[in-house]
Formats: sequence, structure tokens, C-alpha cells
Amino acid sequence: MQAIRSRDTSPELALRSLVHAEGLRYRVAAKPLPGMRRTADLLFRPTRVAVFVDGCFWHGCPDHFVPPKTNPDYWNEKIDRNVHRDRDTDTKLAEAGWLVLRFWEHQPPAECAALVVDAVRRRRTETTRKT
Repeated sequence: MQAIRSRDTSPELALRSLVHAEGLRYRVAAKPLPGMRRTADLLFRPTRVAVFVDGCFWHGCPDHFVPPKTNPDYWNEKIDRNVHRDRDTDTKLAEAGWLVLRFWEHQPPAECAALVVDAVRRRRTETTRKT
């Protein structure tokens, strides 16, 4: 499992490239909250938008996850823990005022990028109006 990338995957790089081309700047693999051991794939701190690109296998995609035939109990527990951690992360960030965007690795990067750009710009406008 050491060879499995935790960042800079192809879907992540494609999304980052498209978002960057729209003029948005972000942090990569950054912790949204102090003391939180979890990192977002893209983080827009000023607007409090955290973006995650989840792998279909590791995060239990309902459309593409295929349970391994070897050691299924271990893998099912592992994937269940990952999914539970994802939901916990979503809850903690939402409680702290963050918008969490999650995408599957199989989703078209252009569609994901459009949603990210729209969310960041919308929140930037909302923040500007409040001040």
C-alpha cells in the first residue's frame, strides 16, 4: 500500500489545472482546521471551501467499488472506516463554517472544476457583502 498516492493523483491534477486556469489559487493537501489530522485535496482558506477528490476503491464509490476477493473482511472494514471518517470530516468542517465539496475520481474534471469555481466565487461575493 506504500505505492498508493495520497496526493497528486491524475484526477486531482486535472481538477487543479482547470481551477488554476480560472484564476483561483488554493492550498494543496492542507489541513482545514488546526489540530485536524485530515487534509483536503484543495483548500480555499479565505472562502472556507474544502475540496476532496475521492478514489472509487478507497472511499467505497456506490457505482464502482468492487470488494476484493482476497481478505474481504479486512477490506470491508477498512473501506467502512474510510467512509465513516469522510462523513465525520464533512460534519466537523460544516460545523466550523466550511463548505465541503466531494467528487469521485470518475467524475469529469471539467464539471467538478466548474462547481468548485462557482462555489468559491459565490462565497467570495458573500464574504465581500458582509464586510
